[in-house]
Amino acid sequence: MAELSLPSDPRVTIHEVETLWHGRNALQRVSFSFRGFRGELRGPARWELLRRGRAVAVVPYDPVRDTVVLIEQFRLPALAAGLEPWLVEVAAGLADGDEPEEAVAVRETLEETGLSVTALERAGRFLLSPGVADETITVFAGRVDAPPGEAGHAGLAHEHEDIRVFAVPAESAFAMVAEGRIVNITTALALLWLQANRERLRRAWAA
Repeated sequence: MAELSLPSDPRVTIHEVETLWHGRNALQRVSFSFRGFRGELRGPARWELLRRGRAVAVVPYDPVRDTVVLIEQFRLPALAAGLEPWLVEVAAGLADGDEPEEAVAVRETLEETGLSVTALERAGRFLLSPGVADETITVFAGRVDAPPGEAGHAGLAHEHEDIRVFAVPAESAFAMVAEGRIVNITTALALLWLQANRERLRRAWAA
């Protein structure tokens, strides 16, 4: 399973990698040692590592209407965590193999909101749960022509997606984060980044 190998680092020694399960994701048990900050050898330690790969998220933004398009859908892990299982989110999904992140951003926005992205601005690449998984998510803002209010439903039937699509003023979206109504960390991060860069994007995209 070459795709599940670990990158090399001179400060880290991988002793053994055991794949415990491999389906849509993979779960590995890794035995490793590493050099501490004072040069001492630490380990060997054994951790379970969830291999998820690359994900991409997009906050669809209309700079003319100053509107953000959000989605709402059921999330089983939120239910397991004791939270409200219907989460307000931005469009997001996993990359398919070596698929470029920009292509994922365009595809997921279309699939989950029905909107076409006409420009992208990269916010950064982040680890979602560094104590457990290797999953990274690259966050973008995407320029769209937002519909007013409710934009209907979207999602892929074969993935059992039932997604409500709606547009809100940018200030209302930022208030949702400030008031703790956004519990999806990627969505909160994307909206906070947009809030910090909103005026610049409006100048660049509204022309």
